[in-house]
Parts: sequence; C-alpha cells; structure tokens
Amino acid sequence: MKRIVIFASGSGSNAENLIRFFQNRDDATVVQVLTNNPHAKVLDRCKNLKTSALSFNRTAFTATNDVLNLLKATKPDLIVLAGFLWKFPQHILNEFPNKVVNIHPALLPKYGGKGMYGMHVHEAVVANKETETGITIHYVNENYDEGAIIFQAKCNVEALDTAEDVVAKIHTLEMEHFPKVVERLLNE
Repeated sequence: MKRIVIFASGSGSNAENLIRFFQNRDDATVVQVLTNNPHAKVLDRCKNLKTSALSFNRTAFTATNDVLNLLKATKPDLIVLAGFLWKFPQHILNEFPNKVVNIHPALLPKYGGKGMYGMHVHEAVVANKETETGITIHYVNENYDEGAIIFQAKCNVEALDTAEDVVAKIHTLEMEHFPKVVERLLNE
C-alpha cells in the first residue's frame, strides 16, 4: 500500500479530492494531512473524511526536525503539496528526494515564484491579457516553483474573463488531473 502525505494551507479542496480518489483502494491511500494554518478549512474536511490531520508552526517545520521526524515515522511514498504556501525546507527535501510534488495554478515558468499563489496568479493572468493558462504539477526543489515539470494542462482565457472565471477553469483542471498524476507517480 503506497502512502501519501498532503501539505495544505487553506480550504483543502485539492486535498479532499485526493483523499476521496484514494479512499477504499488497496494500492494507495492518504495517511496524513499536515497544515501550517491551525484554522485552515482543510482540517474540517479531514475530520469529515476521517483522515488524520495535524497543524504545525514555522519552528517545527524549519528550525527543528519535528515535522521531518513525523514524516520519517509516517514513511510516505509521496509528499503532495496542495495549496501549501510555505517554502519547503532543504532538510526535508534532502530526506525525500524526488518524492515531494506541488500543484501550481499557472503554466510555469510563467506566474511562479514567491508571492504568486491563488488569486495573485489569476489576477496577473487576466491583467496581462493572457489567452491561456492552466496548471503545472512539478517536483519541489529549494526554490519556489522551479522544480522539474511533471505535467501541465491548459485552458483558454477569454477576453472578458475575470480572475474568478479563471479560478473556476483552473479548479476544473485540478480536480480532473491532480489525482491521476499522483496515481501515475506512485506507480513509476
């Protein structure tokens, strides 16, 4: 049984989608959800889905080995960042090489980097009159959104689309593709 650990910071719609996708399967499951936000809605989603979830602070994540030791004890086959906003520390990446992946709501390398998340990305896409955008699933390295690209899916941006319209299109792509790409990575 392959083991997935998810990191999330917010509402957790992608985390819930992954949990549901891998529920009741004998080949893989989400064993833990970790969040840096003790008030994140993802914690409520996990409670409703009967999935273990914990919150942690910056010290536990970056200055000590608390989160690293938890991960070592959990023995994940894949660590999935699903709307997780903190830069991943090098000491954890070193322990799990090529086992940490992220989903980004744009076609990297465009609209990536520090501060480019959520509505910031979609507002920039609309402001720059882009004709397409999409999602990127990539490996995590020491820099924001610079790891090797695993998968991209595109959608059109119409001239009259608002940032909220773009959010809806991106959400559809995430729901469709993210679980399938995670499943493929677990089987490689």
